[in-house]
Amino acid sequence: MEKTGSALVTDGEQRASSFATYPITDTLGGTGLADGLAADGQYFAIFDDGHHRQLPRLVKGPFKYKTYAWENFKKSKPYAKNCPMKQAVIAPSMMYLLYPLNGNVEGYPKEKFVEDLVNECEKDIRGCFEAGAQRVSIDFTEGRLASKKDPRNPWTGANLLKTFVDLNNKVLDRFTSEERKNIGIHTCPGGDCDSVHSHDVDYHE
Repeated sequence: MEKTGSALVTDGEQRASSFATYPITDTLGGTGLADGLAADGQYFAIFDDGHHRQLPRLVKGPFKYKTYAWENFKKSKPYAKNCPMKQAVIAPSMMYLLYPLNGNVEGYPKEKFVEDLVNECEKDIRGCFEAGAQRVSIDFTEGRLASKKDPRNPWTGANLLKTFVDLNNKVLDRFTSEERKNIGIHTCPGGDCDSVHSHDVDYHE
């Protein structure tokens, strides 16, 4: 990647279980779950070809990351000899989907979960900068899905887009305007096994 002349390079998140689940599970198959989670959560996405990706479900608090993006970044950084690196982190809005769509987690109200979630996301981003990342990109692919209104996937019809944006802004508000110059937001129609999850959703939605 350095030979392409790119201003920044990345490890492509090759060490992570997935872009969405690296903080909470060791493998894409769901092994090595973080404390307080069960495997039977909501689908993050149902793709156009019918396959899906599923998130765990929060069953008790407090919510804490098991792995931070900067931990993987530190392992990859020595391989970037001639070019600075950037790092992707998952948006708090994706982790918000760990909490049941309807109902509550006993002894752990959603308000407290959100507080803990924002703290963990801030810690994830700051840790990347402290480890040497020149730029951090917040992966917000669920943004388009929030307007999908897919009857197979109830959260996509729950009008969560504003909730997601407000939650992500809670994290960004923790950073100064100067710090935010090096924090980006990524969204996309998805891409997994040659299929997409929200290509039919207009960005203007």
